[in-house]
Amino acid sequence: MTNLAFLFPGQNSQYAGMGRDLAEKFPVARRTFDEADEALGFSISKLCFEGPEDQLKLTEFQQPAICTVSVAALRVLAEKGITPMLVAGHSLGEYAANVAAGSLDFADAVRTVRQRGRFMQEAVPPGQGAMAAVLGLSSEECARACDDAAAETHNIVSPANFNSPEQTVISGEASAVERAAELCKQRGAKRVVMLQVSAPFHCALMQPAQDRLADLLRTLTFSAPRIPVAVNVDAALITDPDHLREALIRQVTGAVRWVDSIRLLIAQSPAFFVEVGPGKVLSGLMRQIDRGQTCVNIEDEVSLERVLQGAGQRLHGNGQS
Repeated sequence: MTNLAFLFPGQNSQYAGMGRDLAEKFPVARRTFDEADEALGFSISKLCFEGPEDQLKLTEFQQPAICTVSVAALRVLAEKGITPMLVAGHSLGEYAANVAAGSLDFADAVRTVRQRGRFMQEAVPPGQGAMAAVLGLSSEECARACDDAAAETHNIVSPANFNSPEQTVISGEASAVERAAELCKQRGAKRVVMLQVSAPFHCALMQPAQDRLADLLRTLTFSAPRIPVAVNVDAALITDPDHLREALIRQVTGAVRWVDSIRLLIAQSPAFFVEVGPGKVLSGLMRQIDRGQTCVNIEDEVSLERVLQGAGQRLHGNGQS
């Protein structure tokens, strides 16, 4: 085990072509895609490698696709002797984090996140929900704006993702989200961006999805993890398998406490952070949370070499973070 923290990305990190280089260069990655194809009963690998983008954006395909690429990258790192002492995942990414910790079987994880995506998609009729990213306003002020908008509109809106000190995402019924967005602008937000999402994630409107997912997750075996998982909904390091299961259930309606989770990991003094999976969203958020930390991503052979080089330098005390 190395003195590293692994971070696993969530939705909207996907792109057509992701994972293809890993599968072509590393047999363990190819086997991971084959395992996912078999578990799902269709070729998620073809969708990852070739698209089309429109299908890859659909929640029920996007979630297993990102999970599979993340676990493929995880297994390539493990084969190179790079393993974490701590893990966290952003929303969907918490499933890959549990796979990394040894608490959840990969085949179970990839099947579950496909159903999770479907349940979330079906929880709210199209057009009724919305999400918005609020930039440059404190999370406390965002929360107050949501409370005031909910009181005015008699509709649901609440913080969904505490992504960084500069970025909070809000979620709920469209009219309430739009009103909360106006209030955030009035109260000093630099920008408010309405997000192109298929459902209002991480708010009370997701309760039907949470109930369906709970029934599914409670049929699965969760093992004691080898390493702690920083769970989104509590921003706590967890090693109890039942708590890990319940955290995955509660996160469907609960907010992603990413800032608190990252600060919790930083307090454990990892040598550096590795974003394991497609894209660099979490690396970008890390710069906003603590510019003193190093976070590198691994999604193909080139980025793998950077991680291996960085690990070699830092873990032997020769590098600068």
